Amino acid sequence: MIINRQQVTEQIIASKVRKGLKWSQVADKLELSKEWVTAACLGQMTFNKTQAELIGDIFDLTDEAVAWLQIVPAKGSLSTPVPTDPLIYRWYEIVNVYGSTIKELIHEEFGDGIMSAIDFSMDIQRESNSQGDRVKVVLSGKFLPYKNY
Repeated sequence: MIINRQQVTEQIIASKVRKGLKWSQVADKLELSKEWVTAACLGQMTFNKTQAELIGDIFDLTDEAVAWLQIVPAKGSLSTPVPTDPLIYRWYEIVNVYGSTIKELIHEEFGDGIMSAIDFSMDIQRESNSQGDRVKVVLSGKFLPYKNY
């Protein structure tokens, strides 16, 4: 019996490892981005019924697990306020160092508002470089201005 979404995530990861799958292969079967599908499989997004059933087939999940995939999750997957995983910590460091710069430049270009994480897309690619391959991350979010009332 499954009692929470985290258990479904653990089942998905175990099945992925057992089957030797890549997230991009799973995403191709859903005809969606590897970034969104990975986030959904890790419990950060909600699958619709058709998508959840396909994920269930791919990862050999029970009907109960498939039902959990369709429930809106509690977003935010870090177990501590300051991440301890080295890769995630570097993202935290980037925001600490460059966050005020990003904010300033967005406000200068767009005005007072925020970048949406709801109307949002992300693309992660490997970029060849003679001095060592680079990670290229493109984040694209709709600008939402604050309104007067």
